[in-house]
Amino acid sequence: MGEGKTVQQSIRSEIEHHLKERGYTLTRLSEITGINQGVLSDLLNRIPPRAMTIGHLDALAHAFEQSQGWLYELYEAECFVEGRVSRSRVVPYLVRCAEIGRRDCVDSIVYKVLDNQKNTSILFQVAEELFTKGKRKESVLFYQLVIDTDKNSHNERFVIAQYRLFRALQGTDSEKNWGAVIQFDPYRKRLPENYQLDALLQLANVCFSLHKWKDVERYADELRELATAVYQDELRGRNINRKILPLQTERHLVVYYGQGFLLKSAALEKQGLYEEAKEYISGYANLSWFELLDETGQMEVEKFRQWATANHYTLNVLLGDIDVLPTYTRFLMDHPKEILSGLIAIMESANRHGFLVDGILKQFSNQINDFNDYDNLIQTDRYFRFRYELAMYRLHNGQYVSGIEDTLRCLVLSIIMKNDSGFIRCVTLFEAFRSHATDQQTREYKRIMEAVRNEEVDFAINSFSFGTV
Repeated sequence: MGEGKTVQQSIRSEIEHHLKERGYTLTRLSEITGINQGVLSDLLNRIPPRAMTIGHLDALAHAFEQSQGWLYELYEAECFVEGRVSRSRVVPYLVRCAEIGRRDCVDSIVYKVLDNQKNTSILFQVAEELFTKGKRKESVLFYQLVIDTDKNSHNERFVIAQYRLFRALQGTDSEKNWGAVIQFDPYRKRLPENYQLDALLQLANVCFSLHKWKDVERYADELRELATAVYQDELRGRNINRKILPLQTERHLVVYYGQGFLLKSAALEKQGLYEEAKEYISGYANLSWFELLDETGQMEVEKFRQWATANHYTLNVLLGDIDVLPTYTRFLMDHPKEILSGLIAIMESANRHGFLVDGILKQFSNQINDFNDYDNLIQTDRYFRFRYELAMYRLHNGQYVSGIEDTLRCLVLSIIMKNDSGFIRCVTLFEAFRSHATDQQTREYKRIMEAVRNEEVDFAINSFSFGTV
């Protein structure tokens, strides 16, 4: 207790020092910080002093023109009352430490908090608050601590921590994304149903971005089955007792039901099973029969209807039906969010069936030039697939300079995603047409490859300029 008292005196002596240095009265300090003058007096002058919140300390730091995290290393003592952890103070403290990168303060206090394993719930609360605020990267440490400390793998908190960790680890690195899938997969069915629905949807989406079509099918089948069961339970509950609250899920229930069909169809399409894929489109094309639809649900049903229309066009194009192209391109113009997926299908079909689409590429040139958001793995993978098909199309139709330019773009995208198979495809494509590359393109290729060999990945990415079509 003696050491704690010294630390308490130190944090307050620092504040007193700055008060005197600036000549502030408590009245003036109250005006600047927005903290009640009586509260300030209790914080600084009462014996024993009133416990300080991290919000108080941040306000004082601002008043004294100090940087974020001022005196955080001394705040730890405020988090304990007679040797016991104060949840109301330690949770906001750890959240702020994580937000501003004070890992030293986190490490210092966490092991003391975990002297009592019951305090695992505190770390879980910190992780949940960070996750909810969109600070997913910062939440990882705390979810991992919960997992490492809580040995009961059937404990709901443990399983939810596994799920949140899986979500938090998602990014543009395909290797890490797959590792997160492998780590979380064994726990998916132990989640409460409301979490499980979204977990299955997320697992299917990640596997889709990784081209693991059989895994997409498996998760889509589970999602469809669970969504159907939940829907039937909801209907029964509504009929028995209208006061029963609906299951609280991240998305509307109709989303999980429809996505079970959509993802199954998409996975079959990617395996070339076009007729089988068509059968599953009917499962989400018209969901107006769904009985639990509010305004949000109606909007989701309309999205599925549009996706079904787009995917019917896609499958027909992939089957070589070029007569549908004028209608399809008009549909894409009317539905801009479908343009990227539609162009991928058109380019794949043009390469497979040998027809020309220069007019379509010109028609969508402005939209193609805007394909430049690489924060999401699924979207980045779509850009890669489109650019690769475009490179193939141009190279096989004698448009060598632009074709090699697209090959280099794909090479950079494969590096961003750490997509080894994509990287190899790009390298072999460049080498097959190396004789047609300009001197500048050859130098660009060499610079990228040297950067990869030296593991200077950021240089390889940043050195390449993503130009226009």
